Amino acid sequence: MSPSPARIRSTIASVVEVPDELRELRKVHKVLADANRLRILRRLADGPATVTELVDAVGLSQPLVSWHLSKLREVGLVLARREGRGILHTIVPEAFEAFIARELRALGLDTDAPRGRQER
Repeated sequence: MSPSPARIRSTIASVVEVPDELRELRKVHKVLADANRLRILRRLADGPATVTELVDAVGLSQPLVSWHLSKLREVGLVLARREGRGILHTIVPEAFEAFIARELRALGLDTDAPRGRQER
């Protein structure tokens, strides 16, 4: 049995070296691709919240909210700090601004960077 054309393309694509900058952008995109994480971020945009407050706001279980928060913290979009007996989670607006700037540079869309191609 020979491999399918899709399998061959996938294998070739996995061999191609992906620049680190694009790999980092992909991580953030993967985190932001989940609707529940976006709902958590939307709630955090209104202000800091505990896991319990986020559970109430988004209607997910506590373990699931904690897991989603861990993914958001891994890419630096959310910070957690102890406050009394609880942990308060906050959104990091600067992280979004930095992500957008990195993405524009990586895609060659940064208006401050010299253009490599002529516009048609």
